[in-house]
Amino acid sequence: MKSPDPLLNAWRQTLRRAKEGPAILNTCGEILRKFADVEERACEFESNLEMFTPGSVIAVQIGNHEDWPSILLACLRRHLVVLPLEQSMNDQQRDVALEVCKASAVVSAVPGNSPKIARLRTADGTVDWDQQPSLLKLTSGTTAAPRAIRFRSHQVLADCIQICDTMGISDADLNFGVIPISHSYGFSNLLTPLIARGVPMVVSRDRTPRAILSDLAHSNATVFPGMPVFYQAFCEMEHVPVLPKLRLCISAGAPLPRAVSKKFREKFNLTIHSFYGASECGGICYDRETANEGEGFVGQRMKGVGVELLNPTAPTSQIQVRSPAVADGYFPEPDEEKLGGGIFVPDDLLARDESGFNIVGRISDVINVAGKKVNPAEVEAHLLRFSGVRQAVVFGLTAGAGLRNEEVAACVVVSPQVSESDLLRFCRAALSAWQVPKRIFVVDAIPMNERGKISRRDLARRFSPATASSPLRRLGS
Repeated sequence: MKSPDPLLNAWRQTLRRAKEGPAILNTCGEILRKFADVEERACEFESNLEMFTPGSVIAVQIGNHEDWPSILLACLRRHLVVLPLEQSMNDQQRDVALEVCKASAVVSAVPGNSPKIARLRTADGTVDWDQQPSLLKLTSGTTAAPRAIRFRSHQVLADCIQICDTMGISDADLNFGVIPISHSYGFSNLLTPLIARGVPMVVSRDRTPRAILSDLAHSNATVFPGMPVFYQAFCEMEHVPVLPKLRLCISAGAPLPRAVSKKFREKFNLTIHSFYGASECGGICYDRETANEGEGFVGQRMKGVGVELLNPTAPTSQIQVRSPAVADGYFPEPDEEKLGGGIFVPDDLLARDESGFNIVGRISDVINVAGKKVNPAEVEAHLLRFSGVRQAVVFGLTAGAGLRNEEVAACVVVSPQVSESDLLRFCRAALSAWQVPKRIFVVDAIPMNERGKISRRDLARRFSPATASSPLRRLGS
């Protein structure tokens, strides 16, 4: 009898089709798991989960481990809710996440051994789910406090199908898995394609750019879901290996600078496809043709996804996303205006032209300068036109103690010959007075988190007037 769970049904078909085929490989191309091995391990984990009541939340913090698909399958069969956690979380962050999501156990990695399941003494039973999810994706709320997003299996599967169909990924490909599987991007581009479409995966734990590039060559991977920080590092390397098998390069997690895209194409004879999505709804847009040279361009809507501008007459607008992959809602506190009923409204501001969509900022990023609203993306785009500016991030700093007013600041990565005074003159010549940065910080590298994202809020804290006494300050990477 077929399982009613759509992900398990898809796995049954994958297993029937590719049972003895390679499912998970290491970076040397050696087979770690055949699809039959994944199934065997899933049965072992399932027997170890019998103590948990259906509906219990099981946190999984094992990095890019070859047992990830088996653990997910075992939890689905026991009707348990999976909560992926990133390995980079500190103990305090993990404890808060476990408490917020009411986790009953944690699956953790043990070097040289199988992942270990540890029951939490603080767990107070299962959650009284109105509609039980299969997956909780951890995210941050508007106050930076963690919350989760509730997904059922059919929504997770819909995102996988939309990604594979839009990007042309099939079981003839080999995915390279260096982005965290615990992150929404890795979960949807690596883990679920393996289960639902039989797309094998290379597991990689070395995130240094030189090692990634070398492993891409040795593993013969054909698809690389990456982030801008990786591509930029690849472009700056000398004596790079040839990548004859790699056919599809994807970039997500942060906007891809067009200068990086162009240099990568010249260096490797490969194009990078920008991918725009959100944890709440999976993939939204994808740059299929890679022909648009505008900053922030993310292409057209994904197959099966509806994208509507909320204010179509304005130059920029929030969007409304409709898709079978949209989550049920947030947990523990819902926000039905933002997420629910098959609709999600991101905080991003987008513009649309005949080629597709461009991300131009976020509603929370707007800087209030004496009552005038400054979109940081406009200032960033202007700074990037200056020869020698490789990266630019613009954010607001509080203008003074007790004041709600802000001033514009910029953090830039530039060539050695570029000075702050050069950039200020360039901005004053074309921007309105209130758009010109009052402070420009030159750094060796703009800090990013594990997901390859830049937080304007973190930069504002780092370069607050209390710590940034000089208008020009160079930081190490």
